[in-house]
Amino acid sequence: MQGKTNYITPQGFAALRAEYDRLLGEERPKIVEIVSWAAGNGDRSENGDYLYGRKRMREIDGQLRRLARKMKDARIVDPARQPDKSRVFFGATVTIADEDDNRRTVTLVGNDETDSGAGRIGWDAPLARALRGAGPGDLRTVRLPAGEKEYEVMEISYPG
Repeated sequence: MQGKTNYITPQGFAALRAEYDRLLGEERPKIVEIVSWAAGNGDRSENGDYLYGRKRMREIDGQLRRLARKMKDARIVDPARQPDKSRVFFGATVTIADEDDNRRTVTLVGNDETDSGAGRIGWDAPLARALRGAGPGDLRTVRLPAGEKEYEVMEISYPG
């Protein structure tokens, strides 16, 4: 089954690659060493180091598979190369204002790069979907669990 295209910034892809390399090059070899040492100690059924090590190795292997799938499905999009910087597309940093003129700045990034505390929202988040293609002065309605909320696009910028 083919995965869904995973839009991601170059920095986000580098972070995925770094995590994959760290797990494969550092974490997994340490666990393999512990499991090998523990296996040599005899009875494996009551050997905590062996049992924990095998469990941790399965977790790491699962993480490696997930990261490999994300990287395979990744489509790296460099926001600095966006030709139309007057509209909201992937990688845009957007300042929006609600009905009460409360302003908020968000950056539309890949779903694997989200960090709401830093204002980085995933490309498929409801707010990001509503903002796609908008220009300064456009009003966009976002459907949220608490109800609809309207935002005005105040400013759009891109890195670079």
